[in-house]
Amino acid sequence: MKRRLRETRNFSMRSLRGFLVFCIIMLCVVQTGRAMAEEFVMTPVGKVVKSSGKTYLEIFEPYRDALLGLDDFSYVMVFIWFDRSDDPKKRATLRVHPQRDMSKPLRGVFATRSPRRPNLIGLYVCRMRAVKDDRIEVESIDAFNNTPIVDFKPYIPAIDSFPDAKVPSWVGRRSAD
Repeated sequence: MKRRLRETRNFSMRSLRGFLVFCIIMLCVVQTGRAMAEEFVMTPVGKVVKSSGKTYLEIFEPYRDALLGLDDFSYVMVFIWFDRSDDPKKRATLRVHPQRDMSKPLRGVFATRSPRRPNLIGLYVCRMRAVKDDRIEVESIDAFNNTPIVDFKPYIPAIDSFPDAKVPSWVGRRSAD
């Protein structure tokens, strides 16, 4: 017992941090029945290709079968990785002026569409022109050439559209025109 007390008093901050992480993981296990990963890996399923004035979402070979049925939809949600913003300083940014407009109020990145965020996931809804072989041709996407794509989901208006959604005045409304 005395030895245990001595060991407890000699905890370093690193050991304490490790112990707290362990406690949090165990809490998650108790609450959810499974452990929460401290880190996980996302594998790109494709990339953005801009060529000759056209925009394509190119799907890598192992994922091409996942395109089956996507051409039954007119819009696709595209999840990308903001790879050009991937540095510790940008990931540590938690407040920004929306659209880099200093006249707009400072907001937390979770209340903006800024690419500066802890996890560099971007979401776009794109109108599809065609789905052929390993490519989806889209009207446009606000992403650089070769931006990694991490997932797709079909856009379903009954689920994904909320016409009565509240937004702050600085966002403005996009007209249907």
